[in-house]
Amino acid sequence: MSVRIDRLGPPDTVLVAGLIAEAFTALEVTSWLVPDASKREAVLAGNFEILVGHAMRHGTVYATAERTSVAVWLPSVGEELPPPEDYDARLATACGEWTDRFRHLDDLFAANHPHPDHHHLAFLATRPDRQGRGLGTALLEHHHAWLDANAMPAYLEASSPRSRDLYAKHGYRAGEPFRVPDGTPFWPMWRDPIGS
Repeated sequence: MSVRIDRLGPPDTVLVAGLIAEAFTALEVTSWLVPDASKREAVLAGNFEILVGHAMRHGTVYATAERTSVAVWLPSVGEELPPPEDYDARLATACGEWTDRFRHLDDLFAANHPHPDHHHLAFLATRPDRQGRGLGTALLEHHHAWLDANAMPAYLEASSPRSRDLYAKHGYRAGEPFRVPDGTPFWPMWRDPIGS
């Protein structure tokens, strides 16, 4: 199956954030992040808008042609990236009473993030009604081709056994999981470039 992949820009930030929120609302960890199911997707979208906007400026955001699947990559090469502009205030506005939970997750991710140069897959998301059709795989393979050609490793945090197993098929090795306070795991995963 041939899938057209487009690179997106800042005007697509809200669209991408909304798509990720729609796809991630069903993840186990989001019930801990936002216990109120009626507000969960909107809070997630607000949080993701900050992070996707940051990636639009400092990383690379790809989508399938019909905009039903997206991949958000950030380089972790050389000097550390600055945080998103006005992050604390924007996070509090987006996440409200659950801000401390999002900060806790940020701290967990930072504590487990590897230091060697790599590209970080911050998000890979497909609209729920389009999952299982190879769109996420197409997005992975698209950027992996660049990573392999440039001898650049990749890193991600898998949020479910299903995603962990998918990434393992693409060359990622899972480390020991780290967990949010309710016990929900994330698996840190590393991929060495092929051919290096």
